[in-house]
Amino acid sequence: MQRLPPLHCLQALEAVARLGSVVAAADELCVTASAISHRLRQFEVWLGQPLIARPQPLTLTPHAVQYAAAARAALAGLAALPPPRSETRQRLMVAVPPTFARNILVPRLASFTEQHPDIELELHLTIPLLDVKAGEADVEVRFGGGQYADAGGPELLLAEPVFPVAAPTYIARTGPFDTPAALRKAHLLRSPLEPWRPWFAAAGLDWPEPAHGVQFNDLGLLMEAAVAGQGIALGRRTIVQHWLEAGMLVPVLDLAATSPHAYWLLYHASDLARREVRTFIEWLRLAVKSPAAPR
Repeated sequence: MQRLPPLHCLQALEAVARLGSVVAAADELCVTASAISHRLRQFEVWLGQPLIARPQPLTLTPHAVQYAAAARAALAGLAALPPPRSETRQRLMVAVPPTFARNILVPRLASFTEQHPDIELELHLTIPLLDVKAGEADVEVRFGGGQYADAGGPELLLAEPVFPVAAPTYIARTGPFDTPAALRKAHLLRSPLEPWRPWFAAAGLDWPEPAHGVQFNDLGLLMEAAVAGQGIALGRRTIVQHWLEAGMLVPVLDLAATSPHAYWLLYHASDLARREVRTFIEWLRLAVKSPAAPR
């Protein structure tokens, strides 16, 4: 391989030739004038002949002019190359309830990671309805009534009506359920996350909450019980959509009611100055309104 002159010497020569001054070259390269002079002398030793023909005014030898032109072309070529892609990844901790994670967030998550490969998400699960903070999460989604003593100004993220759903096999075995009152003969699956009283009121029924049977403290488990033919559950569209599309659940009656609970978005306003926080929040607001990827 042909021996090449030191790069820092080439840079010094190119700057001196272009600016016409050792002092100006030193200012541009953020070194002292004596350092530039030292590099030129080092280059002369490597070259075996002088670079400066006359100090005042500064005049370069023909060889120096030739090397300066070659160095300028090489440095320009390097400067034109695209900068290396930064490997710095911004870590973002997001805390979400389990069913929100499984049925809403994860099925839509590929679009975020494809659009923002430099943001590294770390997902943590929280317990719905409990007024607790999920560790050191940067962004949190909570399921409940929106009254949180430890969070300032929670933002409503997703509120949906609830409607009764059941497995077709359960309806065939226990139904038909042509009117709301016909649900008296059904086993109503119960959960504090989706109380039945609001739906009863919308249906004109003065019934109390179901008092018997397994109580499910996770919406996903509640829906799995319904899929397994164990009774009728209250569901919301984003949670039950893939089960409806697969025919594993069907609406029992064409009647929906407002739930007392919704999904709330929590974050500190000061954290919006961080690009990764702002980017994820903006994406999530749109994502919950868009269809999930097919399963």
